[in-house]
Amino acid sequence: MAGNIEVKKAACYFCHMNCGMLVHVEDGVVKKVTGDPEHPFNQGAQCPRGASAIDHLNHINRVNYPLKRVGERGSGNFKRVSWEEALEDIAARLKKYKAEYGAESIATAGGTNRTDDWARRRFFNLLGSPNVVHTSPVCWIPNFLIETAIYGWSAFDPEIMGSRCVVVWGHNPGASYLPEMRGLLEAREKNGTKIIVIDPRYSETAARADIWLPIRPGSDCALALAWLNVIINEELYDADFVENWTVGFEELRERVQEYTPEWAEAKTWVPAERIAMAARTYATSRPACIQWGVATDQLGRATSAVAQARAVLRAICGNLDVPGGDVMPGPHPTFITDVEMELNELLPEEQRAKQLGADRFKLSTWPGYKLLNEQLQRVWGKGLPAEWMCEASPPVLWRAILTGKPYPVKALIVLADNPLSSYANSRLVYEALNKLDLLVVMDYWLTPTAALADYVLPAASWLERPVLTTTYGVSDWLIASERAIQPLYERKTDYDFWRALGIKMGQGEYWPWQTNEEVFQYRLESLGYGLETYEDFVRGVRFDFAPREYYKYLEKGFATPSGKVELKSSILETLGYDPLPHYVEPPFSPEATPELARDYPLILIAGGGFMPFFHSEHRQITRLRLLHPEPRVAINPELAQKLAIKEGDWVWIETPKGKVKQRAKITTAVPPGVVQAERGWWYPEKGVKDLFGIWESNINVCLDDDPDTCDPACGSWCTRTILCRIAKVEG
Repeated sequence: MAGNIEVKKAACYFCHMNCGMLVHVEDGVVKKVTGDPEHPFNQGAQCPRGASAIDHLNHINRVNYPLKRVGERGSGNFKRVSWEEALEDIAARLKKYKAEYGAESIATAGGTNRTDDWARRRFFNLLGSPNVVHTSPVCWIPNFLIETAIYGWSAFDPEIMGSRCVVVWGHNPGASYLPEMRGLLEAREKNGTKIIVIDPRYSETAARADIWLPIRPGSDCALALAWLNVIINEELYDADFVENWTVGFEELRERVQEYTPEWAEAKTWVPAERIAMAARTYATSRPACIQWGVATDQLGRATSAVAQARAVLRAICGNLDVPGGDVMPGPHPTFITDVEMELNELLPEEQRAKQLGADRFKLSTWPGYKLLNEQLQRVWGKGLPAEWMCEASPPVLWRAILTGKPYPVKALIVLADNPLSSYANSRLVYEALNKLDLLVVMDYWLTPTAALADYVLPAASWLERPVLTTTYGVSDWLIASERAIQPLYERKTDYDFWRALGIKMGQGEYWPWQTNEEVFQYRLESLGYGLETYEDFVRGVRFDFAPREYYKYLEKGFATPSGKVELKSSILETLGYDPLPHYVEPPFSPEATPELARDYPLILIAGGGFMPFFHSEHRQITRLRLLHPEPRVAINPELAQKLAIKEGDWVWIETPKGKVKQRAKITTAVPPGVVQAERGWWYPEKGVKDLFGIWESNINVCLDDDPDTCDPACGSWCTRTILCRIAKVEG
């Protein structure tokens, strides 16, 4: 006899799209997962990731109980322990390190905004440590911070359906974010929207573009500056907006004179006339928007320069905060946002000054965060979450662990992250993790990083937890979704973990909410719906989009010191950076390191999202692995023929930093002098004692994270335009 069927309104957290899902539950067992047709993101669609949810939930290799290491680090020998035993020991050791070395000796590494990240920051602020890291320096945050310095919030919300022209810059939604790609194609079909794609590769998205600019990898800054040159010299900018709402235009005009399309042609490999044509198309097709991706966050010391030039492009063309343009949403006005939950005010000034990397990467650490938030509080009444916008530097952290300078780092808590796979210079990361006195990992799986841990703790997946979705805590909207089932076995949410550990550390008064649902209900109460429980909100309301307002600067001004868009940024100048757009060459390009070009003649693009995986995730899932069983490196047919490489051959990819192998994918999507390797690869089937094959195909083995090559403002390391060589694997 069939049991009781409930349909839960959940949200898939297997990538950043957070698509709505209807989960059919019978007597506490998940029977079916389908796309929610009423959800604004996916409108009922379901990609392979979401379709694998039940496989993920019930997978035989999930971590289901707390595990404690009993053998040598990396041996794979663990024993099952209780949560109480694990938390007691972890808390006792953290107290010891804090007493002997200071709270700054304890750090944490996090993942991709699919956890309650404010809770991590709350715990660490109460602990007294400023050393929280993510991979955020190479993922969106540099763009957000540079834009915020220039015009007081990031214009990260492109209104594609109302736009006459969409520039897709360093992004390939046709492979990584399918709902976004659908929106692009609908805009062109219904409204005649022009699509410009800037990508070295003939990607899935480039194949549907009206204009494709196949730039040399890493030359984005040259292209943006040349666009500024054309738009300013041909007076295609919005003169009224420039006159009334910007400062520094004349200095900008003078600065960009040297950056002609002819100059940029040599840098970008794109003909000058085509550069100019694309610039005119963008500038004259108002309103227009720029739908950027993370590729330009990954250019090492050139990262901020690209973001700066592109932010200025948006502004002078009059596309900021207009219908069909790049909307600056600001924080949600009534919802209790992430920054309001973090308790940043409780981190003492003397501890803020100890943040690793704050002495050199000043925009993305406490010096810049303080300057930005002073302006944001004045205009918006709320600032940015420190969890993403004020972080220690990962490259500096690894070196502090290894050298004890500027002070010892003894413990690291890793949650929703796999540093051995996700950070550059993997062998250095390995050395650092091995030197720690205490490594705690909370995850779904025994990952390469977890294999080195002292404790591995079981994490609940999205079917086992409620989800309150915003965009890194900086959106003017929210979407609430519910648990489908209670966590299986002894899995817990990250909130459960931080709260329990916080109580053990004497923070109990700051963690009054026992469950995710209780804390979410607290954050929603100020919206005024008057519902008694979080579940009532999910079932009766679910979405809250603040009324969309445009031209907000007419009333409030911009959240900058001048109250205007600062084409010449006073905040960047105060921090010691060039206040105007300027050209910076990525650190490992042929132009920057010509002495290496003879031995390493090719340009490597290390990364790019691809279905069905997300970063280093999902390789355990059989139905997904069958779609993409092995890593692939894209090689042009001309180059493949020259090197006697055939489709499917194993190929060595080598840089001065390291060497890995991937399968050859022969394609004209990349030019002859460029290869593109896939990111995130490890092999769960190879076993823990082999660290799951982390050294075989993980392209981060080949990447350098020397702080001297990182972006000076935000600390981004370089994953693009790196000199390499390839060769067929013999034998």
